[in-house]
Amino acid sequence: MNLANRITLARIFLVPIVAFFLLVKLDVNPLTLGSYSISYNQIFALLLFIIAASTDGLDGYIARKRKIVTNLGKLLDPLADKLLVGAVLISLVEMGKLDAWVAIVIISREWAVTGLRQIALLDGVVVAASKWGKWKTTIQIVMIVVLLLNNLPFEYLHIPVDTIVVWAAAIITVYSGIDYFVKNKSLIVETPNQPQNLGK
Repeated sequence: MNLANRITLARIFLVPIVAFFLLVKLDVNPLTLGSYSISYNQIFALLLFIIAASTDGLDGYIARKRKIVTNLGKLLDPLADKLLVGAVLISLVEMGKLDAWVAIVIISREWAVTGLRQIALLDGVVVAASKWGKWKTTIQIVMIVVLLLNNLPFEYLHIPVDTIVVWAAAIITVYSGIDYFVKNKSLIVETPNQPQNLGK
């Protein structure tokens, strides 16, 4: 178990903790600033999410830098990312901060692309992250942070940045997913096998 894999496992370990602080209401008065309020457990969950999200890429960089890339790391790294984002999205739906269809679209896209990558690996092909995939990850993280902050500081300016980033995340997520499948359609379009003459 090398350092890179330990970082990945730490990210997975943080997933249920983040979800816990989002879904369990603590009997503590929320932080209030004028008409704005946010619960302390939500703030704590946000900090943990930022810490976990910031390690995305760090484990891969360390593995490549130290030449300690392992099959376990290849499996756990994308799994950790999807578990983290998926858990927070579902929690946001439960909290009433995100429409269920947005979470369904994002989670479905993530697992569909994961399936495509698995098919590629069977053929010995590595599907690299595209620029749209990187944009997708960035906008999803921004969306989650804005929603967990209850649209602060834009709430004071009456600017619906939370609504804007939700739609941006949904659109870019769908587009990046389509982009992956279009560019790698050869992986899922197979030549039919020739019928075998079994004889009698």
